[in-house]
Amino acid sequence: MTISSGKNDRGWFDLQINGYGGVDFNQDDLKDVDLHRACEMLKAHGLRGILIAIVSDSVELMAARIRRLVSLRSKDPLVHEMVWGIHVEGPFLNPGDGYRGAHPLQAMRPAQIGLAGRLLDAGEGLVRLFTLAPEQDPRAEITTFLTQRQVVVSAGHTNAGIDDLKRAIDAGLSMFTHLGNGCPMVMPRHDNIIQRALSLREHLWLCFIADGIHVPFFALRNYLDLIGSSEKVIVTTDAMSAAGLGEGRYRLGPWDLMVGPDLVARSPDGSHLVGSAVPMPRLIENLRRELKLDDSTISNLADINARSALHFIHQASPRKIPAAVIGISA
Repeated sequence: MTISSGKNDRGWFDLQINGYGGVDFNQDDLKDVDLHRACEMLKAHGLRGILIAIVSDSVELMAARIRRLVSLRSKDPLVHEMVWGIHVEGPFLNPGDGYRGAHPLQAMRPAQIGLAGRLLDAGEGLVRLFTLAPEQDPRAEITTFLTQRQVVVSAGHTNAGIDDLKRAIDAGLSMFTHLGNGCPMVMPRHDNIIQRALSLREHLWLCFIADGIHVPFFALRNYLDLIGSSEKVIVTTDAMSAAGLGEGRYRLGPWDLMVGPDLVARSPDGSHLVGSAVPMPRLIENLRRELKLDDSTISNLADINARSALHFIHQASPRKIPAAVIGISA
């Protein structure tokens, strides 16, 4: 698979990768050879770097998976080059049907500093992005705690009220994870989480899964027109292990998933989507063909904006990830 002409010569950056090339990054016994192979495929598909997404489970299991990734990354130059950090998605998410999406109900819990600290400690400085539901952090204490530790905090899988969102923004919230997803199919037509987030678009980086399935292209076009195609928008694949391979049976954490020829990854009962099987080259072509975006705009959406949001460009302070790995310009 190749990227068509006009690609970003330095590659793309994806802040939410759950797995790739048949490898599930949320397995307890992730092997070094499998992670290396997935990184080889990611690089071949035009990625310069990724954040590995660790999804909701017991904090003990999440921390163990994070520690495993840190260990594997420290021993493999290619993994060190490709994995710029970890995106913790959960477990402080809204437990309501629809809002939690594919995240297991038993893993949902109110935000606690002690639990957040355990996940950060496991990452040894590699946790760069943390998705939570602001209503699970009603005083924004955990948002403040994470922000003070230079972790970017994103709202997601949430039904936060407008005041909850504003309070979280005041505490450092700066992003919204896969807007238009992680919410029920049917919601109030005006006062809903999508409209609330859009109303605060000047304060938030808004992320979209641009596979044409999670958000139809005509709807994504509307969002881009409202927000501004190059302003405050980030696209992600939200890739799971089927990405780069195609239809078949795959794993994502505890789920056994079937991916059809449309590259849709659905829950076993078919009630909701579970990540995406669309690789970055297909996503880039979608933006070019379906939305008629030029190469400069695509570069912003699929690389520059995400790196800016995560302070990989013009960082405010040094981090443990060396500049040579994350590609910071001098």
